[in-house]
Amino acid sequence: MTDVTSAKSVRRPHHWRRDLVELAAMFTAVVVADAVAKLVVHGPDGPVLLVAAAATLVATAAFHTWWARRHSHAPPPERAAGAEAGDGAQRETVLWRMRTTVEDTPGSLAALCSALAALDVDILTLQTHPLADGTVDEFLLRAPAGLDAQRLAREVAAAGGSSTWTERADAHDLVDTPTRVLGLATRTALDAAELPLALRQLLGRCTIRSRPAQTLGGRSSGPVPPVEGVLEETVMRLRDPNGGTITVERPYLPFTPTEFARARALVELDARLGPRVPRSRDVLTLPEGPAITVRRADQDDVAQAVAMHERCSDRTLSLRYHGPVGDADRYLNHLLSPRYGRTLAVQTASGRLVALGHLLWDGDETEVALLVEDDWQRRGIGSELLRRLVALAGEAGCDSVYAVTQSSNTGMVAAMRGLGLPLDYQIEEGTLVVTARLDTSPERRPASRFEQAER
Repeated sequence: MTDVTSAKSVRRPHHWRRDLVELAAMFTAVVVADAVAKLVVHGPDGPVLLVAAAATLVATAAFHTWWARRHSHAPPPERAAGAEAGDGAQRETVLWRMRTTVEDTPGSLAALCSALAALDVDILTLQTHPLADGTVDEFLLRAPAGLDAQRLAREVAAAGGSSTWTERADAHDLVDTPTRVLGLATRTALDAAELPLALRQLLGRCTIRSRPAQTLGGRSSGPVPPVEGVLEETVMRLRDPNGGTITVERPYLPFTPTEFARARALVELDARLGPRVPRSRDVLTLPEGPAITVRRADQDDVAQAVAMHERCSDRTLSLRYHGPVGDADRYLNHLLSPRYGRTLAVQTASGRLVALGHLLWDGDETEVALLVEDDWQRRGIGSELLRRLVALAGEAGCDSVYAVTQSSNTGMVAAMRGLGLPLDYQIEEGTLVVTARLDTSPERRPASRFEQAER
C-alpha cells in the first residue's frame, strides 16, 4: 500500500462547541439588528441615525479602496532597496573567459568566488583542470560592462589566483563543455577535414600545423611522435592518423593534461574512422554550355587531377603553382588530402575533371586557390568555386581568406572582387596577395551565378 493518502479522505474531528458558538453569534446578530430597526422606526432621531450610518459605510468603503490601491503596487522593502542600488537587472553586462591557477587546498576556490561576487560578477560555467601542484580553474563570467580586465586580474590575484588570463567571450561560449565536445566529435566523424578545426575550437586560440611524414621530394620530414603524443608546456605534438605530425601551439597559455587528453581523444576518433569525405553533389547549369557537378574531392581523385594537368597550358599551371610546371603533379597528393584543407572538384556529365578549388589551412590563416582547365575558363566556374570555398571558410570560423597569385592574373583578381567583401592587396616582386575579410551574413553573402538544378 502507498504511504500517500488523499487529502479528500482526511477529515478533521467534529467539535460540538464550535457549533454552539456559531449559533450564539447568529442569535446575538439577530437581536442587535432587531433593536436597531426598532430604534430607527420608532425613535425621534431615526431618520438622522439611518443617514449617518449610510454615510459612515460609504466613507469606510472609500477609505478601504484607496488604501488597497496604494499598497498593492508598492514594492516590498527589500526590492525597493535593491532598485535604489542601481537596477542590477537593467545594467549592461559583458562576457569574459578567465583562467587562473589556485592552490589545491580547501577554501581556495571559495575565496576566489567571493572575490568575484564582490565585483558583482556572475559565474556562468566553471571547469577545473587538476595539476600536480595546484588546479587551473577556467570560468565563463558575466561581469558589469565597466569592469576592465586589469582590475579583474588584480582582484583575482589578491584572492589567491596566479597566472591569470582573460579574454572577451561571446554568446557561442555559453555552450557547456560536454555539449561542445560532442559537437566537435560529430563534425570530425563526418569529415576528416574537420580535425584541425575541431582541435582549434576545442583548445581556444592556438596555431595548428600538419606536417606530412615525407616531403614532396620523398625524404623524411622528421621524427614522428609516439601514439600517445607529447605535451611540452605550450606545445603538444600528436601523431597524424594519415602519417606525420600535428603540432598545436599556444604560446600565451600552457596546455593542461585535461586538454591534452581531449585532443588525443579527437585524434584517436579520426584514426579509427579512417579517410572520409562528404559525398554531396550539386548539379549546376552554366550560362552557356552543359551542366556541371560540384563535389568534394580527396586523394582518390589524384589520377584525374594529373590528367587535367596534362590538358592545361603551361601558363595556366604557372599562374596556379608559381613555380616550375613540371613540379605541379607533386603537389596534388598534398593538396587533395583532407588533413590540410578542403577541395572542391568540378566535373562534366561524363565524369571528366575540369576544375579544382582548394581551401588550405595555413596555421592561423586560410588560403584559397583555383585551377580551371583552359577550355572551361571564362564561364564563371572559378567564381562559383571561390564563392563556395569562402562559404566553407565562414562555416569553419575563419575571419579571412587570402589568395596568392601573379599581378597579371586578372581572372583571379576579378573573382575575388566579385565576392563583394572588403579586400586588402599586397604586391611584392610581381606576387600579389589578396586578402578578403569575411562577412557571412545572409545580406552580404555573394550570390551564385548559376541556378542550382539538383542537390
